[in-house]
Amino acid sequence: MRVGLLGLGRIGAFHAATLAAHPLVDELIVADPVRTSPYGRPGDPFESDAVVIATPTSTHAELIIKACERGIPAFCEKPVAGTVAETVKVLEAAEGGKVQIGFQRRFDPGYVAAALAVHGGELGDLHRVHMITADPAPPPAEYIPLSGGIFRDCHIHDFDILRWVTGREVVSVYARGANRGAAFFKEAGDVDTSAALLTLDDGTLVTLQGSRYNGAGYDVRMELAGTRRTQAVGLSPRAPLHTTEGPPSGEQPWPDFVTRFETAYRNEIDAFLTSDKSLCPIEDALAALYVAEAADLSLREGRPVEVAEVRR
Repeated sequence: MRVGLLGLGRIGAFHAATLAAHPLVDELIVADPVRTSPYGRPGDPFESDAVVIATPTSTHAELIIKACERGIPAFCEKPVAGTVAETVKVLEAAEGGKVQIGFQRRFDPGYVAAALAVHGGELGDLHRVHMITADPAPPPAEYIPLSGGIFRDCHIHDFDILRWVTGREVVSVYARGANRGAAFFKEAGDVDTSAALLTLDDGTLVTLQGSRYNGAGYDVRMELAGTRRTQAVGLSPRAPLHTTEGPPSGEQPWPDFVTRFETAYRNEIDAFLTSDKSLCPIEDALAALYVAEAADLSLREGRPVEVAEVRR
């Protein structure tokens, strides 16, 4: 199989190594205006059997549509596009094509096990969920005005994995935020600390916390409490936590998202190359974006927002 890769930034370079090592990939064609890779040769990535898109957000929509018009399966890092309207247009233009969006948590062994436990009835009736996504340090200042805000940029992963693990839809969001660090967050209309209360369509309550300043390390966790059992994801010895009940594990905390989800990133590329259908279609990315839009509106207006308010 010949695979084209567009973009050789941090995650693109990781995908290049993964693709080059995959047994189904005979040739890797890479395209980046400023970077090169030892894992592939330069060329037109659309002269391939499949493409992987790891370019800046502003280019995603055009590249996804181009791949679909040529009948080439496409994997694209999130988001599909910068706005709901653009995402809907891509969804319509890509109808019939195979497009997989990069929500890698779906392919992490811990989240997979949690989903199996929920759907297998091991937790009993699910009553509450808690999620945390906290970065050890903020992104560069110049990135924040282009990010879409913490709920679209960061917590959209939480919204996607919440839907995927529980099999339920989010119907309402009440979001809050604070600025406890650098001024550039507030100047861009964003926050560096976040919290939200979400309600699922069966009444289950979900709490969410986030931070751009979790100095202890990269912290991503999910707790699902049911009538029979509570299931936790992310409580490995490398979780950046200290407990008063015992000594620290001695293992280095997760330093960043690439290290934490290395296995998941490899698994999602393997799924893209080997599965006949997309395991994270554009429709799911749009559903998560609707929740992010509702959270952002709630943050700005200081009120609970029904997700139906932002649907188009």
